[in-house]
Amino acid sequence: MGGGARYPYPKEVWSPSGGWWTRPSNWRTNTAVCIAGIGLVSYFTWMYSAKVEQRHVKVDRWIPSLHWAEEFKGSEYDELRKNGRKSSQPKDH
Repeated sequence: MGGGARYPYPKEVWSPSGGWWTRPSNWRTNTAVCIAGIGLVSYFTWMYSAKVEQRHVKVDRWIPSLHWAEEFKGSEYDELRKNGRKSSQPKDH
């Protein structure tokens, strides 16, 4: 099974997807390099975003960026950061 043997194909044809029967021998290395590159760019984008984040309205409840944004490093946000989501949930009476 399999539809027969591979037929001859022109070697000078270039294709962004690799052409006929593509199976590069170093695909694992290429994949690892791409994943590492994407991770590195994402990390530095995240760090820059956390450094320059500004909120124009004072935060009065827990939000995820309390953990990493430079703006929320002061002591007035310690209570919200420590209690997490529990502090923003309505209390049962």
